[in-house]
Amino acid sequence: MPPSPADRSNATSPTNLIHRAARIEDSFHEVRGRLARRRGHLPTVIPYAGYGTTQWVRILCRVLLAKPLKHKPYESARRFRRRAERREAGIRGWRSFTSVPLRDVTVTIDINGVIHRVHADRGGVVDTVVQIELSPGRHTARLHTDSSVTVEAPVFVVAPIVTNGIISDVDDTVMVTTLPRPLLAAWNTFVLDEHARVPTPGMSVLLDRLAVKNVGAPIIYLSTGAWNVAPTLTRFLSRNLYPAGTLLLTDWGPTHDRWFRSGRDHKSANLRRLAGEFPEIRWILIGDDGQHDEAIYAEFQREFPGSVAAVAIRQLSPGQAVLAGGRSKDTAQGTPDAPWFYGPDGSSLADQFAAHGLL
Repeated sequence: MPPSPADRSNATSPTNLIHRAARIEDSFHEVRGRLARRRGHLPTVIPYAGYGTTQWVRILCRVLLAKPLKHKPYESARRFRRRAERREAGIRGWRSFTSVPLRDVTVTIDINGVIHRVHADRGGVVDTVVQIELSPGRHTARLHTDSSVTVEAPVFVVAPIVTNGIISDVDDTVMVTTLPRPLLAAWNTFVLDEHARVPTPGMSVLLDRLAVKNVGAPIIYLSTGAWNVAPTLTRFLSRNLYPAGTLLLTDWGPTHDRWFRSGRDHKSANLRRLAGEFPEIRWILIGDDGQHDEAIYAEFQREFPGSVAAVAIRQLSPGQAVLAGGRSKDTAQGTPDAPWFYGPDGSSLADQFAAHGLL
């Protein structure tokens, strides 16, 4: 498999080709990094769930400078671990942005004794493909830098016989939001406690039933959210009984060639990548009618007609639609081989899936 776009983006670009905003951001992080190290902060690898086939796996993680949690006198390892988990679970989203990303640091990946070393990108993110032969099912990748502790990242290997997969949006699809769209990302990230986030009625049941119906299917949560909130989103999905899957998020801030990243491009690029990585899989796409999901999914279906099994669009309430800036006007009818379903919640969508024999 050729290097992915993410692999190529991890390479350091010549300074004169990097956008001025990105250079300013890099300088800012370098200053913060020096100050953080003086305060005793240490490199920490944040692991994310990956996926792959029996020939390769996609490994995802982020490297930060973070304040270590110290053992109390006479504290057992079990109690220390519980205290660390409680602290992590109680952190509001804004705290995840106070840690300093480590750029260009080398991360060692160990899968079943096979060692690979890769470099994190400007935002400290590692998104790389490792060539390795693995059996279908769940595996563990062990990740560390030269000066960090080793952490474990789950990796799901898709069996060659699997024919369906599930891709779902997050905001307004699996999680209800009640703010104007321009303020949504900032509020969810910097203010709202993760326990205050509300799951969309019936959506966890729908995704769980689809996962049971399609045994061994890869499950992808594709969102325009920042990697900083990945741990928060993972806990939210688990606590509300959504099936475990891989989060594909993005990195905020300027890129090497523009001021801001495009969320729509992020989703479209990952859909195309998944279609190329799994040419035999037909995807069930789940989104809402308050963003660009309909247009993105329709474009993907036109480009890869054989890669879409069905599309489910959650219809926002009138109030939610107003806050989202209106409804999308890209309503599609679908085809007999790839129907489109519309409904206000997971229950109504599940009924339509069942009527078409997809549940």
